[in-house]
Amino acid sequence: MRVTEHIEKAKDPFISFEIIPPLRGGNINEIFELVEELVKHHPPFIDVTSHSAEVQYDETPDGGIKKKVKRKRPGTIGLSVAIKNKYNIDTIPHILCRGFTKEETEDALIELNYLGIENVLAVQGDDKGYKKPTPAGKTTNEYAVELVEQISSMNRGQYLESDLLDAAATDFCIGVAGYPEKHYESPNMKADLEVLKAKTKAGAHYAVTQMFYKNNYYFDFLGKCRNAGIKIPIIPGLKILTSKKHLTSLPRDFFIDIPEELYNEVMEAKDKHVTEIGVEWACRQVEELLNNKVPSVHFYILQNAKPVKMLFDKLKL
Repeated sequence: MRVTEHIEKAKDPFISFEIIPPLRGGNINEIFELVEELVKHHPPFIDVTSHSAEVQYDETPDGGIKKKVKRKRPGTIGLSVAIKNKYNIDTIPHILCRGFTKEETEDALIELNYLGIENVLAVQGDDKGYKKPTPAGKTTNEYAVELVEQISSMNRGQYLESDLLDAAATDFCIGVAGYPEKHYESPNMKADLEVLKAKTKAGAHYAVTQMFYKNNYYFDFLGKCRNAGIKIPIIPGLKILTSKKHLTSLPRDFFIDIPEELYNEVMEAKDKHVTEIGVEWACRQVEELLNNKVPSVHFYILQNAKPVKMLFDKLKL
């Protein structure tokens, strides 16, 4: 089922999750164990992130530095299909601009279509310090709006090879990212909203926000979107803070703000109590969001289901 159908048919707001593939060489059973914990909470869908190649520098025995380029977490398509078939839950693989040509993207989308995947999330992807050379005769999507345009074209039966006759149209529900605190590359919020509006015009059906720790960021963002004519569902994205390291790593990696109240409470606590503080904070966020009739809430889980179980126990969901 398409994400938009899940939203339209839901009698009550629901909670969905996002996980990451294991490191190269990892065991899929670890992911299955994680998903088995998540399915207890009846998510309508689970996102599976994608990762492009990145640069890694290793020191050699003689003191030199060796540069390596590799994908550390492959397997997005395989995991998405395996989870969907094993648990009968819709999965949403992430499709990236960075690190992939349009031709590679088209091939991946064809495979996903054949395998019965109905939803994809189109994102630019993080800059990992490596720009993959584009082979001669190939093309790339620089920005997410271009990626949305490519997927929308396939939904109309238009492929990169324009001479294909009677090409089968796909029917992907296309999700995109939204940024309540604006994307770090945007000069201001107005410009960022114009980007999101362009993605909706290109064919995006819904958006999921970057994580935030002040609900006012989401409510203000939603109001600005509606005033700008952006009418698609906008799902709030949350992450449970579970360590003191998150106080610096989350703002650094995701360009978000940690409220002073949360920062002070975590800093004053013993390490063993940080997860409890993060769960309580997330609980208050979820309750306020649900009371304000959001269509759903999306949690960035990565690979640890324990904080979510603690959260659901508190919410009594």
